[in-house]
Amino acid sequence: MALRPRLSVVIPAFNEEDRLPGTLARIAAFLAAENGWLPAEIVVADDGSADRTVAVAEAFAVPSGVTLRVVRLPHNRGKGAAVRAGVLASEGEQVLVSDADLATPIEELATLAARGVDLAVGSRGLRRELITRRQPLPRDVLGRVFNLAIRLLGLTTLSDTQCGFKLIEGGLARKLATIQRLDSFAFDIELLARAERAGATIAEVPVRWAHVEDSRVRALRHGSAMVLDALRVRWWLWTGR
Repeated sequence: MALRPRLSVVIPAFNEEDRLPGTLARIAAFLAAENGWLPAEIVVADDGSADRTVAVAEAFAVPSGVTLRVVRLPHNRGKGAAVRAGVLASEGEQVLVSDADLATPIEELATLAARGVDLAVGSRGLRRELITRRQPLPRDVLGRVFNLAIRLLGLTTLSDTQCGFKLIEGGLARKLATIQRLDSFAFDIELLARAERAGATIAEVPVRWAHVEDSRVRALRHGSAMVLDALRVRWWLWTGR
């Protein structure tokens, strides 16, 4: 009988055939070297990619103690939908959600795990000196404005909700994934709001981070959609939905 993974690393991926091999190699090597996380699994959640993302992931050879699975969405729905599908397919005692670009290095996992909470949220806002490559100024400003907006809506007290590096207790992660509704980049807001309502312990943890070119986020288009989705979450909370 196979042992339950101690850790599931969920990677949402959309048209990531170029970056994914390097990302998988780095994560797999880290897990294999850090025996405390074995056995472990990597779950690539493909968001209806039009390139060879699925083929690249399925062809990747993982080291002993690490398994890899690919979850496919039939068409592009959004990062939130991909993360949700990946989490629901996971089996780990802990679930790490990590962006495919590894803007936050996989080595920062230890920093999150050391907090010993139900949900450890990687943050670029607490110690900005840990940012080794900053994002373009307009995008940085829009990010700060978005964070201010969701603070004013009473949806968070965190300085950064959108860093794509979060460690979640496995049972809680899968429970939340069954009830989350947002498919967009604003899924983090809903995740945090629902986790708080579930009584989860949450900690914002400063992590190293570097801006990666060719980001899938388009600041103006996605930013306006995220504000609308944040308003939806606020409405759901007010109405008990």
